[in-house]
Amino acid sequence: MANDIQPTGTERTFDNDEIIVSKTDTKGRITYANDVFLKLALYEESEVLGAPHSLVRHPDMPRAVFKLLWDTIQAGEEIFAYVINMSKNGDHYWVFAHVTPSLDENGATKGYHSNRRVPEPGPLSKVKDLYKTLVNEERRHANRKDGMDASFKMLVSLLEENKVTYEEFVFSL
Repeated sequence: MANDIQPTGTERTFDNDEIIVSKTDTKGRITYANDVFLKLALYEESEVLGAPHSLVRHPDMPRAVFKLLWDTIQAGEEIFAYVINMSKNGDHYWVFAHVTPSLDENGATKGYHSNRRVPEPGPLSKVKDLYKTLVNEERRHANRKDGMDASFKMLVSLLEENKVTYEEFVFSL
């Protein structure tokens, strides 16, 4: 559905004291979305429940960062990441996301939980520059997988050059 929506270039915002919350199953299908999520994304709850979380994926969000996110949470670890999302009408909104695995009583992953806050403007401007570089690399390739792989290598090289993990990088901005 999100693939049919064209970005408007209009940014939506939310208050510093608001938190976007969503939960997914292990396949990334939405099992819960709070009112802040629904308000920003401009969807009704019935439209998002059972839908892939990529429903709100903005085309300017590097696929390499999502690969890193999924690799991290599927390994049972938490991750913090800046994400640009797209509303149902094509508007966008930036978030600082904290994504964690949700565990069952036996410690097995049963899904994922994400809290998103308003990102700080200073670090966000640096992230926007990085994401533009990564997306440009992805789009240089005719094959989407090749583009993501090349972009992911760029991201990993940046982290290695700075001798930091992704989380350390995010919090150093």
